Amino acid sequence: MTAFIAEIIGTFFLILMGNGVVANVVLNKTKGNNSGWIVITTGWALAVFIGVVVAGPYSGAHLNPAVSIGLAIVGKFSWELVPTYAMAQMFGAMLGSLTVWALYRNHYRLTDDPDAIRATFCTSPAIRDWPSNLLSEVIGTFSLIFVIFYFSDPLLGEGNTQAPIGMGSLGAVPVSLLVFVIGLALGGTTGYAINPARDFGPRIMHALLPIKKKEGSDWNYSSIPIAGPIIGSILAALFYLLLS
Repeated sequence: MTAFIAEIIGTFFLILMGNGVVANVVLNKTKGNNSGWIVITTGWALAVFIGVVVAGPYSGAHLNPAVSIGLAIVGKFSWELVPTYAMAQMFGAMLGSLTVWALYRNHYRLTDDPDAIRATFCTSPAIRDWPSNLLSEVIGTFSLIFVIFYFSDPLLGEGNTQAPIGMGSLGAVPVSLLVFVIGLALGGTTGYAINPARDFGPRIMHALLPIKKKEGSDWNYSSIPIAGPIIGSILAALFYLLLS
């Protein structure tokens, strides 16, 4: 398996399980309907666990353009590979979101709330205040990337088996716990996208799929979960370099 394919598959499982748990909680007539924020944050943490386990040995399991950018800034990942990884992550996110829709298609038909429907694809703020929303995504992603730097080792594997550094070098459990606590502590404002591909890929699928009771895909907000994580990643990388 190539690094490109590994990033597709890892991100696919990240979104399948992450957006899947949101669908289980917010869509009508599901077994998990209204089970709450703890279920969602736990599901997302375990979704990261699965993605890292699958992709880690082959790509480093970035699963997130913000991770790839941050690692490139500190010199632990090639800038030439960042666009390739980002493309794979976007494609995997779109496939994962498509699969969630196919799995829960009967429940989408029974759900009248367009905001709940959109929440199973992408994030939205609890209170719309663009500067505060952007700051929330910056802080959440800063926390993710900065801590990752202190978890990670210079290389994953030995000799010809070395893989690019990333989430896979952490072990799946530590990074899952990190995402879990970010969701619990910082996720209540914007839904903690902290990943441009995680939000933008599924948002595209929301716009394309034939969901009868959906409304717009909230493109006015869509730049926040892209710009915020990128800014947070850059700041985390620069702060890490300053302290190194």
